[in-house]
Amino acid sequence: MKVNDLVQLWENTASGQLTQSTYTIQLPIEDAAKLAALAEMYPKRSLENLMTDLLNAALNEIEGSLPYVKGSKVIAEDELGDPMFEDIGPTPRFLTLTRKHLARIREQQSQDTGTTVPSH
Repeated sequence: MKVNDLVQLWENTASGQLTQSTYTIQLPIEDAAKLAALAEMYPKRSLENLMTDLLNAALNEIEGSLPYVKGSKVIAEDELGDPMFEDIGPTPRFLTLTRKHLARIREQQSQDTGTTVPSH
């Protein structure tokens, strides 16, 4: 999801699987005012939902902006038969660490609830 998609999402509301963990943050007062303005504009969304959506959009944008660094190893060929080289930049590490923490969080939630948390 991109930041640009949030307004449409908020207009229609959204749902998704949430962690059992909560996070406490302190906001700069300017950001708190902007968040309050969004909450007033989109009363179907709680402050927590708005913050969750904003954080999700920001994380997706960060992931998409991580630089590709061309490695020396050919991992595939594109549709024209040209070689595609492995990415040795931060993206593969970010994705590996994300999968590691996702598995840990799902396992913890499964243990806490006694149920299996579905993967997507």
